[in-house]
Amino acid sequence: MKSQINKGNPMALLPLGIFLLLFVGSGIITGDFYKMPVLVAFIIAAAFALIFNRKESLQTKIEVFCKGAGDFNIILMVMIFVLAGAFSSVAKSMGGVDSTVNLSLSVLPPNLLLSGLFIIACFISVSMGTSMGTIAALGPIALGVAEKTGMPIALVIGAVVGGAMFGDNLSMISDTTIAATRTQGCELKDKFKTNFLIVLPAAIITAVLLAVVASGYDGVVKESYSYEIVKVLPYLAVLIGALCGVNVFVLLGSGILFAGAIGIFSNAFDVLGFINAVSDGIVGMQEICLLVIVVGGVVEIIKFNGGIDFILYFITSKIKSKKGAEFGIAALVSIVDLCTANNTIAIVTAGPLAKDIAKEYDIDPRKSASILDIFSSCWQGMIPYGAQLLTAAGIAGVSPLEILRYLYYPGLMLVCGIIAISFGLPKLKAIKEDKLVA
Repeated sequence: MKSQINKGNPMALLPLGIFLLLFVGSGIITGDFYKMPVLVAFIIAAAFALIFNRKESLQTKIEVFCKGAGDFNIILMVMIFVLAGAFSSVAKSMGGVDSTVNLSLSVLPPNLLLSGLFIIACFISVSMGTSMGTIAALGPIALGVAEKTGMPIALVIGAVVGGAMFGDNLSMISDTTIAATRTQGCELKDKFKTNFLIVLPAAIITAVLLAVVASGYDGVVKESYSYEIVKVLPYLAVLIGALCGVNVFVLLGSGILFAGAIGIFSNAFDVLGFINAVSDGIVGMQEICLLVIVVGGVVEIIKFNGGIDFILYFITSKIKSKKGAEFGIAALVSIVDLCTANNTIAIVTAGPLAKDIAKEYDIDPRKSASILDIFSSCWQGMIPYGAQLLTAAGIAGVSPLEILRYLYYPGLMLVCGIIAISFGLPKLKAIKEDKLVA
């Protein structure tokens, strides 16, 4: 029998409403959804949260905010973001991105050019942990493929975007994976396995569809791509280490040193260059780290004022089953992502609520983490005002709406996510409590 839930206070959710009004409203008015910096919008929302509830002193509310901002999981997430940024920067500076892209293209079967490009994008995005980096690396190559084969540019760039979202959703060093696992309290490798089983059919069907679509084009790209296999090894080491359950701090720390050593011995940079690359990577994560801290504080105040209790009461009053709760989590993170156009922010914002819902309905943390990541990533890959499609459209010189019709993988990922919830897939074996991340 489920525990009784306080009805809470819907007015406590006003800070989130303020944020959405500022962020979405400015986007609608200006036509640019990135005109209002998301961090500024959340800081204004935080200020409103501190003003709300006059029954409590400002000092008390500041203490609550700081408690949420300095929560163990929030700070741990920040440190992981810092290490992930440093690793990505060092690996890129020593030539890892170029070698990974060129190695992938060198083994690409000419008769499976389009589906092969999708698979390469999947591999690169899983290795690098960034959809934006994948699109930036493969976008110009996709243009060349379209030019030499006669395929529509939007079709080819759509295959790249699809592959980029595959890794954005699954990579061990993706900020969405880190956020999903930390907010739900599960291991990276466990979330990866659960998530992978759900989206694998979508990837396979996408590859087949792209092969069929490309069959009417006879052009073949024959080029020689140079690469150094040793520069791909840091990505493989991190991926394999994560799957083996290596501690994330040990994993990323050793990955940074490994990539740095390769860079120094290959003369890609010297020791000072290595240090600068680490610094650049850390600085690049500055905004997302600050954002996570502010969001943690805002969510804690909302919880203190009864907002979390209201959402739980509202959702549980509408749903009567574990399946309904899973759909509730999916709807929650989907709506936040559509409003913010940022899947990491969507997960960080919806994550604490999702964890409470999951606990109330006995949903496995691996499943709730997968739901958060899948439903935020699939929408992020399809919204025409999102960074991924805007970047792809800018590289390709086409409208985001033209690419939208060729985004097979994000659409199929959404379908697979719905099927997984509807039929209770995958069937998960129970794991010991001490294996869950607190």
